Amino acid sequence: MNSLTRLGAAIVLASAPLFGFAASQPVNIVAAENFYGDIAEQLGGPHVRVTSILSKPDQDPHLFEASVSTAKALSGARLVIYNGIDYDPWMDKLLAAAKAPGRKTIVAAQLLGRKAGDNPHLWYDPATMPAVAKAIAAELEIADPANKADYRRRLQDVLASLQPLNEKIQAIRAQYAGAPVTATEPVFGYMAEALGLAMRNGEFQLAVMNDTEPSARQIAAFENDLKTAQVKILFYNKQVSDQAAERARRIALDHKVSVVGVTETKPAGKSYQEWMLDQLAATQRALSGSAGK
Repeated sequence: MNSLTRLGAAIVLASAPLFGFAASQPVNIVAAENFYGDIAEQLGGPHVRVTSILSKPDQDPHLFEASVSTAKALSGARLVIYNGIDYDPWMDKLLAAAKAPGRKTIVAAQLLGRKAGDNPHLWYDPATMPAVAKAIAAELEIADPANKADYRRRLQDVLASLQPLNEKIQAIRAQYAGAPVTATEPVFGYMAEALGLAMRNGEFQLAVMNDTEPSARQIAAFENDLKTAQVKILFYNKQVSDQAAERARRIALDHKVSVVGVTETKPAGKSYQEWMLDQLAATQRALSGSAGK
């Protein structure tokens, strides 16, 4: 029995709670990533039980491998939320290995109309969380109609709580649109676009994201932008530590280019909204020249 078969069997053997679901019990939700799980918790409150699979801020999401415990977490899920477009391909495999009647899935990429090959870091797109929140609330109303009014109220609260992000984005865009920036990989890409920043070295970033070696020309152009301070910020992924990323960070610091670390997982103790606002504030400080080097 191969590993995928064992994982599928674990889902089947533990799936009885799914079929015996009762509205008086919390709705079991599994989110592949903890930022989607956080939004689900905000929407469901006491009516849901949320398990987030990728939840450690020091965990490299690219190195994650599904285990039997992951399968067990999915076994009793009434609703599953994940990113899609090859960011979390293990979810597709697990769900395909063991079909469960009545289980619903929400895939952020499908909601946004994204396809394979697009930048998968969708949670940095300001359009993503409102769409995901609305989809989750709709599924919760179906799964637990007795609490429909509460889900609708909570949805309005979540949408309102996302508005300060839009306001911050617009304020930064109004002052710094067109400012040249670069990155070790396109984690912050959608947000940089929303801010109106001129992201350089896109081919270099895509090569890194796709685990292919950037060309000598791409590396030279990227490092030249840092060495000549042609960019105001270097965005780097704090959860991926390798020699190339550390070299880029060192070059940026040595040549007085502000460095802003971003993450692919929500830090513990912060809501999605707080996490995004923190990173926007760091970006604003860097653009203004007041960020620490």
